[in-house]
Amino acid sequence: MQIIKYFMLFLVLITSSLIGKSIAKKYGNRLKELEEMKTALNIFKSKINYTYSPIPEIFEELSVKIKGNIGNIFKKSREKMENSTASVAWEEAIEEVSSNLNKDDKYTLKTLSKLLGQTDLEGQKSQIDITQKFLEEQIKEANEQKQKNEKLYSKLGTTIGLAIVIVLI
Repeated sequence: MQIIKYFMLFLVLITSSLIGKSIAKKYGNRLKELEEMKTALNIFKSKINYTYSPIPEIFEELSVKIKGNIGNIFKKSREKMENSTASVAWEEAIEEVSSNLNKDDKYTLKTLSKLLGQTDLEGQKSQIDITQKFLEEQIKEANEQKQKNEKLYSKLGTTIGLAIVIVLI
């Protein structure tokens, strides 16, 4: 009976530690996704500037080059462009794809849709530049939050697990 009790306490400790680590990992994943989006927007800007490729083709290429959630945003947006405009498809894709981006990040990315496919080349490039500047601010904020909260939640999960174990002993 004692062995079962200690095994259950060990499971409580491990579970709470893993929960803390998974919460902490979200901060790092958000930073990674923001940096991937910035890279993708650089590629997008270069493609529209030098190759004059249509937006759906560029998004298809980006969905292959960029993996993970950010690649899925471009893929979903490309799929939606068959039935709607580029700006509507972009906004819907940002909302529908599950990612680690927070509400402010999504709002920043949605600003790109205002001129996407609706203006000339220069207008779209300037909108990408504006979005990238906003993304840089979001990246700085995400990095600060990661530095501050990653260790906190990792240790907090373990500490709460230990506290539960102590109380149950």
